Amino acid sequence: MLNLAIQKSGRLNEVSLDFIEKCGISLPKNKISLRAEAYNFPLQVLFLRDDDIPACVFNGVADVGIVGENEVAEKGENVEIIKKLGFSKCRLSLAVPKDFHYENLHSLNGVRIATSYPHILRNFLEKSNINAQIYEISGSVEIAPSVGLAEVIFDIVSSGSTLMTNGLREIKPAVMESEAVLIAQRNLSAEKRNLLDKFCFRMDALLTAKSFKYIMFNFPNNNLDKITKIIPGMKSPTVVPLDLEGWSALHSVVEENLFWTKIDALKEAGAEDMVILPIEKMIK
Repeated sequence: MLNLAIQKSGRLNEVSLDFIEKCGISLPKNKISLRAEAYNFPLQVLFLRDDDIPACVFNGVADVGIVGENEVAEKGENVEIIKKLGFSKCRLSLAVPKDFHYENLHSLNGVRIATSYPHILRNFLEKSNINAQIYEISGSVEIAPSVGLAEVIFDIVSSGSTLMTNGLREIKPAVMESEAVLIAQRNLSAEKRNLLDKFCFRMDALLTAKSFKYIMFNFPNNNLDKITKIIPGMKSPTVVPLDLEGWSALHSVVEENLFWTKIDALKEAGAEDMVILPIEKMIK
């Protein structure tokens, strides 16, 4: 059985559980238990504090974990990042009060910076040749300037609304971009690695599908060559004759971004009645 650690509560908990369910893995709905065994896949989920997950994976308490990339960088544990998962995206940024006189990074020399990520911040300041005092705080970092704990903060930013609410402005560019990642022990047994490969196969089917769309439209037969050159499909599109002389329907799977760059050309080639559908899972 593969032991997977995820956040027990917070922003990553619900999205991780939803992601696991979309991979076709069913878990009990008991929200009190700190572990849950899947009904239809050899997987046990352990619910842990997110900042404990990298160490638990490294030490073998869990085989794999879903956690923010920022936590992996902060803890510095020797774990393997298997893949980025494309959700819970955020950034680690410096922010200053709106009336703080900021010209460039050297404006931070001599200031106090409050953060829950001292390791990442320290490395950044050293690389940038900035001499600032780091004040470690476990939560509510954004209030540090208003209560006199620090002049500057370094914290997770998603939309930036929390910074605005607390009279802060973000210093750009961000120090680090982050998203949820799947991590694993580096010395997994062959049996565990095999289970991880099967789990990743399901994940890949889900992640690949996100950037593709299933499209259908009608077109005049005399424009078939034009249409198939515009939308070649993965191998070849499916063309089905309509019960209308001289017309057919084309079905294909294409990257969403590619489709929107081709839509005008398709319309010029006579494409009509377009339908674009999401794809739940995709196996190449």
